[in-house]
Amino acid sequence: MFKTITNFFGLVNNKTSHLEKLVSGLGGFIGILLTLLVTRQFVGGSQDAALIVASMGASAILLFAVPHSQLAQPWALVGGHVISAIIGVSCYLAIPNPMVAAACAVGLAIISMYYLRCIHPPGGATALTAVIAGPGVHTLGYTYIATPVLINVLVLLSVAIGFNFLFHWRRYPAALMRDDQSAQTGGKHLEKTNEPVINRDDLEYALQQMNLYVDVSPADLEHIYQLALNRHHANLTTDHIHLGHCYSNGEYGQDWCVRQIIDESERKDTARDQIIYKIVAGKARRSTGTMSRDDFARWAKYEVYLNENSWQRVVTPASTSTKVLHGR
Repeated sequence: MFKTITNFFGLVNNKTSHLEKLVSGLGGFIGILLTLLVTRQFVGGSQDAALIVASMGASAILLFAVPHSQLAQPWALVGGHVISAIIGVSCYLAIPNPMVAAACAVGLAIISMYYLRCIHPPGGATALTAVIAGPGVHTLGYTYIATPVLINVLVLLSVAIGFNFLFHWRRYPAALMRDDQSAQTGGKHLEKTNEPVINRDDLEYALQQMNLYVDVSPADLEHIYQLALNRHHANLTTDHIHLGHCYSNGEYGQDWCVRQIIDESERKDTARDQIIYKIVAGKARRSTGTMSRDDFARWAKYEVYLNENSWQRVVTPASTSTKVLHGR
């Protein structure tokens, strides 16, 4: 019964750390503080200023709490607010009835954001403000689009890019995060299996069949799927650790690493048996280290091999096919 209720209300466990929560709040504080200062330069400290900044407060939650959300990306932010502002001003000027004008502004903003691929929920507030605000906004006319809406958006965007860049796991926009992850792995792709897997075309097709807007990109879904697939496979045993072979820890981003065993002692006691490895890709590349075979087996998630520009996981590391894959 309790699970049914929590599912109905969408109550899920939040896995983010305390640090992540504090960083998100600090980013929102800085972004909105600068936005308020800009807004007061154009509409003063009136109630109208508060209405305008209200939509930016909603944007700040997206940019700093979920910076990798599709709804928070630069085109969604800029396009969503600017297009909604244009529609809001136009509805106010063209429709005499304020209630009808306000409803039309939000409805048309939603449709426009869909077609222009810039869905950004706070844009609805921007469109609504253009209609229901007081003289401080109405006297601006279409100037409202550039000052303060566009300027506020650019201020918030600049803060989001600069602030999130300070934390490697929060690179913004999302494209910078993917580029940064690629650079951290030496240009190599995330380990892939040799078995048939779901690809990005399959994920795009699935999203299309749902006929709903899902706040995640096919690339992110592919990443999530690959991480889950990697997690599904258990760590190797000491019997799977061989001289000259390469192994990955199955991590991602800065912690991703591939080690190659370059020397080993005679295997008498695996708890004390020492191996020497070289890091050939990822974190601390080109460095070497020593550890027991047991510890190495606990560190390694699976054996990998380099196929052109991609590290791929060996499905059956103890089989003859493994030696073929490695050219042995």
